[in-house]
Amino acid sequence: MHAAEHPVHTLAALADWPADRPSLTVIGQPVAHSLSPLMHNAALASLATQDPRFRDWHYHKFEIAPDDLERALPLFHERGFIGINVTVPHKETVLDYVESADGFARAAGAANTLVRTPTGWRAFNTDCVGLVDALRADLGVSLAGAHVILLGAGGAARAAAVQCLRDKVASLAIGNRGQERLHALLDHLQPLAGDVPVRGFAFDHPPADLSAGAIVINSTSAGLKNTNTAPIDLRKLPQPAYVYDMIYNPPQTALLRQAAELGLPHANGLSMLLHQGVHALAKWIDVPVPVDVMDRALRDAVK
Repeated sequence: MHAAEHPVHTLAALADWPADRPSLTVIGQPVAHSLSPLMHNAALASLATQDPRFRDWHYHKFEIAPDDLERALPLFHERGFIGINVTVPHKETVLDYVESADGFARAAGAANTLVRTPTGWRAFNTDCVGLVDALRADLGVSLAGAHVILLGAGGAARAAAVQCLRDKVASLAIGNRGQERLHALLDHLQPLAGDVPVRGFAFDHPPADLSAGAIVINSTSAGLKNTNTAPIDLRKLPQPAYVYDMIYNPPQTALLRQAAELGLPHANGLSMLLHQGVHALAKWIDVPVPVDVMDRALRDAVK
């Protein structure tokens, strides 16, 4: 079953949702394109062959508007949902409506994974470790000691930036189109930066003295449509070493096409989707996660 074949539910569906059905879901707007149900349901089906507890588990997707988020989370809890993945545009605002959050989610100011507690939701951020695992798997690099140019200032960028600081990158430069949001992120990061140099820039005016040999990481949505242009012209940057785009569909964005033309090692976000999902599922179940099954389901879907 491909992404489009997983029905997209709305908040109204929760009115009659069986409270005894073991359910997981991703919430966002838009959410129809998400491949998360595909990889998680493949994992659950595999687990069910070994453990009958998982035979009735299912992962769904719900389209939830920003104005409905505060009302939606208690309803998911009342209907017995075990876990929730959070995607655009809720990764930052969801922290206002959860019972608690782990230290990384609070530091990042963004969460992508909620775990049910008896009285509410506890928030986590697995985007961070998903990115680390993806860079290692696809490009053979780590953040520690690297110069990083991060594109974007939203929820995914916040998690990536905090991970960069925790891993002690050599420098972190963050570019964004909107300067208000960029400066808010820079203010948020300043207490966490320590001795790591952190700076911001506008996409149309990248500083000439940015570090060469950097890892360029795109966390913007520029590239979700085939008609989108790249968020930045890589030729305006000092020669990067690697380019990673968190977008996985389409598999080759305008940014990655340009990276290929320039002969730069590059990768899309499919492996980040995989690894953040693996870490999320590990928080919802008490048995080993079938990583290979999830990986195969994703790669079959984007062939």
